[in-house]
Amino acid sequence: MTTVSRRTFNKTLTKAIGGVALMSTMPMACALPDTQKKGLGVALVGLGTYSTYELAPSLLETTHCHLAGIVTGTPEKEKIWKEKYNIPEDNIYNYDTFDSIVTNDAIDIVYVVLPNAMHADFCIRAAKAGKHVICEKPMAVSVTECEAIIAACKKANVKLSVGYRLHSEPHTQEIQRFAREKTFGKVTYIATEAGYPSNGFPNQWRLNKALSGGGALMNMGVYAIQGAIYGIGENPISVRAQEFSTNPAYYKDTDETITAQFEFPSGAVGSIFTSHNAKADRLYASCEKGWYELDIAYTYGPLHGRTSRGDEITFPHKRQQALQMDDFALHITQGAPNKVPGSMGLRDLKIVEAIYKSIKEGGTKIPLNLG
Repeated sequence: MTTVSRRTFNKTLTKAIGGVALMSTMPMACALPDTQKKGLGVALVGLGTYSTYELAPSLLETTHCHLAGIVTGTPEKEKIWKEKYNIPEDNIYNYDTFDSIVTNDAIDIVYVVLPNAMHADFCIRAAKAGKHVICEKPMAVSVTECEAIIAACKKANVKLSVGYRLHSEPHTQEIQRFAREKTFGKVTYIATEAGYPSNGFPNQWRLNKALSGGGALMNMGVYAIQGAIYGIGENPISVRAQEFSTNPAYYKDTDETITAQFEFPSGAVGSIFTSHNAKADRLYASCEKGWYELDIAYTYGPLHGRTSRGDEITFPHKRQQALQMDDFALHITQGAPNKVPGSMGLRDLKIVEAIYKSIKEGGTKIPLNLG
């Protein structure tokens, strides 16, 4: 199992986007007093950009869970978060004291928001502490690590989810409905594109393979994979892939741009594009009787889409992360479906590994056995 030392992680993170400098510009938040906090308590592990600007504010808008604790390797952040979110001292941990969370009944869910190579370690430790687990995407840096996380959660009898926020988002759910109900007939071709420029920040952990496990594919690429699957409603049965770089000196350790082509059991074909050098944000499905697309498909919203009937796909915008975390809380407390189980994260890493294998073998066709 891949491991990264805490010293290496903290040194890298301090240099990267989402380090301590961002905390000085963290938006003010009005934390609820303890008497008004409802539902399950969530502890965020890792207080970088995503926790700071998306997860913590979203936890002020949730109904079935709330921000109860934090885990950070940066002492300066402890005081800031404690004051902004009214977090009790007993609910503040660092990476070395994390395992003592086992005795804290105020924390029900641990959300691991660390660099990819640290997911398995902290997810397994959270499970051993008897806490339900949300693991930010991608689930881990290998299929083996995904399997270890699933096994640990099963052994501890805790619930596991992956941070694919879009499964709780209404535009995405409408696309899933089109695929499920064959609203426009059978899908014959699906194309998904997800990427953004990451140049200008060479020290970010996403460009460090030891921390990220890969580049664009392990970041936005998993969204493109996800979109291809829920946009057609099938798992692919084979993949071919290609990689290219416009700036190999900058993207020297990780992939910059990857394209891949899928075959599906129904006979449909698909393509994905992901990049750390180009903005891309679209899902398009061509069907026997028309088409549908999201022309804003993977951002934090608001999303937007349309169909061949001339319909606009548009719903009121809500924080995707709030919807996601509430859905997981309802899964725990009321037995609602787990919209993003660990098996989904494992499936996607199998596809990622097949894509990298195809690239290594010159674009050969790799069969996929995804169950």
